[in-house]
Amino acid sequence: MKCKRVGLCADVHEYELDKGLEDGFELFADVVTKGWIVTDTLIKVTREDGSIVCPYIKHRRGRTFIGEGDYVVIDEDGTKHVCGSDKIFERYEKIGE
Repeated sequence: MKCKRVGLCADVHEYELDKGLEDGFELFADVVTKGWIVTDTLIKVTREDGSIVCPYIKHRRGRTFIGEGDYVVIDEDGTKHVCGSDKIFERYEKIGE
């Protein structure tokens, strides 16, 4: 079966720290040891205690960690996605601010 994505309006934000776009942070050491993901471009934040954490968003399949240059997409229904800068404007058309 072939389908076309239903048109939804979404808010698209280039990720910035301290804007509340992430759902949480995971220790970088845990990301490296517990995950099967490439960590080269992940955003890493060093906290006052010296721990290094990575921001993520939660969704029905788990967590997606946010990388450098990524955008956080928030659909009308509140669902969040992470999309790379290389794909964001192939998938989303700008319609205003």
